[in-house]
Amino acid sequence: MTSKMQAYPDHGQGQHEYGQEVMQETATFTTSPVTAGRVDPTERARTLSTWFLIGHLAALVFGLAGLLIAIPNPDLWRDSELGVSTYDFGMTYAGSLHIVFGAAAMFAYGMHAIGLRKTAIFFACSVPLSLASELIGTSTGEPFGNYAYSTFLGYKILGHVPFSIPLSWFYVGFATYLVGHALAGMWNVRPVWTYAVLIGAWLLTVWDLVLDPAMAHESLAVRFWSWSETGPYFGMPLQNFFGWTLTAVIFMTVARMVWMGDPTTDRRVLRIWFPFAVFAANIAFASALSASVDLWIPIVLAVVFGLLPAALVLSPERKPVRQASAPVSD
Repeated sequence: MTSKMQAYPDHGQGQHEYGQEVMQETATFTTSPVTAGRVDPTERARTLSTWFLIGHLAALVFGLAGLLIAIPNPDLWRDSELGVSTYDFGMTYAGSLHIVFGAAAMFAYGMHAIGLRKTAIFFACSVPLSLASELIGTSTGEPFGNYAYSTFLGYKILGHVPFSIPLSWFYVGFATYLVGHALAGMWNVRPVWTYAVLIGAWLLTVWDLVLDPAMAHESLAVRFWSWSETGPYFGMPLQNFFGWTLTAVIFMTVARMVWMGDPTTDRRVLRIWFPFAVFAANIAFASALSASVDLWIPIVLAVVFGLLPAALVLSPERKPVRQASAPVSD
């Protein structure tokens, strides 16, 4: 399978060539060419991404309902067989369910938007590199600080890191990288990939500004991880955010280097609303948890430094201004 490796034009032009690359990179979905009556594999990926996104959003709402309503108020469900079954399901699977759906949604989206090859490369770089960083972190305290995961996020790899954690690095990191990539194209800054990495890592770290204090808060019904050291940011060490940024920069840079070229920056081709929606939904989820434990400053920081800047990617494209022709004089 051959792929075009060169960078693509920033705005609009080159979409035909880009479409050819997407078809090449998604060729592994089928053993024969697309024929009449058969579903285009890229369209199949697009459809799957929409359903997985719906599942992701539903799982986020289900998780919030469990954490904020069901667990603190057992009288609402313990006399119902269905309520007990739903509660048991939530306690077993809800911690990782939204992450699995999020990863599936972004992978399917990537197959349609930038092709299977680039999507698979980003996955293959982000998951093992973030897992390695987390394993080092939970074993040595570097680069995040001293912390440990509870059992609510699923099976722990090597007894330390839940399997869902590297998947969350992938899907939110992929979303923020592509938002940063599109913003770099909008602003016409070069090289595009450098700004994509910097903006993507920034947005990913801002997400943790509101996520981490809530998920580890002692007042939350379920604590997903705990810190064995304290720091100035709501009891957390500032080193944690350095670790987040460093990890994100590493796997985003490695993925881009293996790509050996940038995807298009055309926001319509990228369906840029999709990765923005994933990022915004996860900011909203973390903000709801923070609000439940009266942590308002992290919410403000996440909105001001993350959500609002990322939302610029949805701004209308500027149409070129046509100069009026000079009047004809007799």
